[in-house]
Amino acid sequence: MRISRGENDRARARLVDDLSRSIGAALADRHLEISRTGPLTGSPPSEHGTAMLAAKTELDKFRSERASTNELILSTQEDSLVSEAVSHVLGLGRLDPLLEDDDVTDIHVRGSHPVWLKYRDGRREQVPPIVDSDAELIDLIRRAATRLTRTERRFDTGHPELNLQLPDGSRMFATMDVSTHPSMVIRRHKFDHSNVRDLMCSGMFTEQVGSFLAAAVRARRNIVIAGGTGSGKTTLLRALMNEVPPFERIVTIEDAYELGIDKFTHLHPDHDALQSREANIEGSGEIDLAALTRMALRMDPDRVIVGEVRGAEAFPMILAMSQGNNGSMCTMHADSTRSVFPKLAAYVSMAPSGLPTETVNLLLASALHFVVHIDVVEGKRQISSIREVVDADGNTIISNEVFSHSLRIEPFATLRAITSDLLANHGFDARRWVL
Repeated sequence: MRISRGENDRARARLVDDLSRSIGAALADRHLEISRTGPLTGSPPSEHGTAMLAAKTELDKFRSERASTNELILSTQEDSLVSEAVSHVLGLGRLDPLLEDDDVTDIHVRGSHPVWLKYRDGRREQVPPIVDSDAELIDLIRRAATRLTRTERRFDTGHPELNLQLPDGSRMFATMDVSTHPSMVIRRHKFDHSNVRDLMCSGMFTEQVGSFLAAAVRARRNIVIAGGTGSGKTTLLRALMNEVPPFERIVTIEDAYELGIDKFTHLHPDHDALQSREANIEGSGEIDLAALTRMALRMDPDRVIVGEVRGAEAFPMILAMSQGNNGSMCTMHADSTRSVFPKLAAYVSMAPSGLPTETVNLLLASALHFVVHIDVVEGKRQISSIREVVDADGNTIISNEVFSHSLRIEPFATLRAITSDLLANHGFDARRWVL
């Protein structure tokens, strides 16, 4: 009798469930043995080996009992069945193959609907669902929160959002109840573009702009990188961070470890990486970016680098920049270099400082040196504007746009003389390039 595709798919799903239950039972027995006799050697590999052995044992049993009616499944898909069952228990199920694709940058999951992928070349593609129901997606997200984090994380009606980092450095954000279906978005971070030259070769900016940025870092200028979501702010910040001389001490501050400073220990042997922490299930233990920034200033940094500024942490960061930690950098969301200033002033006002606007602007003008804006044009990331901060006049911060990708102005001709001399001492001479 011929087996239909639908019947085959249902049989496969039932078999994966059976294999998963066997794996779960085997792991439970293993953990019980550990609790009685003490730790076994090599826990992650041996746990995976236990899972593989349990799945293959269950398959052998299934084959001997029902081989005549299920030969099609067993003969053509046995290895994939074992992998899928092990991934369901130890990994993230059908999500794992998407995470293994190096060309995928973003993964958008909405319940059991088809999944949307974004690729590094700008393509978008719809692929089959990774779960069969909303409940299965919630279970997958909870499994990630349990297995892939160091502390217990809630994901339920009382706490309907989850923000965590996957082992490969990807960032996962999930919601439930507040949306029509449970939703999960994964943003993946690659560390292949690790310096200014790499980004120049990728087309983000010209050799002249790259030379300017590298010199600004060496000259210990404080830099804010602005742009929209997915514009490449973190990528550029990572590249500029890696232009810092290796003898300088860097302290990074992030919501999730996206800068990857630990991946560049040969460039930054003296560093500390700090990450914010949400409250535990009892509602205590939260450490936000503002608290981390204050901690960082007590850790004897040469430079403080904040992954993204979006609140009260702006105040201690600006203080750090204006009190001797020159060469510090951060990113923030903004639609132009000019709009960075009122947004930063608003963020500073979130802190309990009580400073008037004029004082805040004076503080910003004394702390900031350059603002860089990145835009996405026809799917391509480009530095669109660079602005030099000059001074403050009441409610206004005075600045000069020294580079614009769209306007036909001579690049860096409007730099102040004192700035030009400083950058020239660190390898950038605007007179090398003449339009």
